[in-house]
Amino acid sequence: MKLSLIKTKIHNIQGNKVIFDFDLAELYEVETRALKQAVRRNLKRFPDDFMFQLSKDEWKEVITNCDNLPENIKFSPTTPFAFTEQGVAMLSSVLNSDKAIDVNITCGLL
Repeated sequence: MKLSLIKTKIHNIQGNKVIFDFDLAELYEVETRALKQAVRRNLKRFPDDFMFQLSKDEWKEVITNCDNLPENIKFSPTTPFAFTEQGVAMLSSVLNSDKAIDVNITCGLL
């Protein structure tokens, strides 16, 4: 996993460095729907300082300021989850795959 690729997916939201659910799904090689489903099944593991959902206004601002978002994501009816470094680590344990472990280790280097 290339560290430079992950760095392009980090955003500063609410004073936190975060990675969005759709970017993590791509890195973990799972569908965004499956990733969100795993999080919802384990909500107790994701307090607000691990993961939060963007408000519509925050999401509109991200769309306005980011040129590298996938087109299909911009028009999604739901706003994305934003994961902090601790949230990425917890997500790795919830997804429980070798790919998730690799992403967790790489993100920890940032």
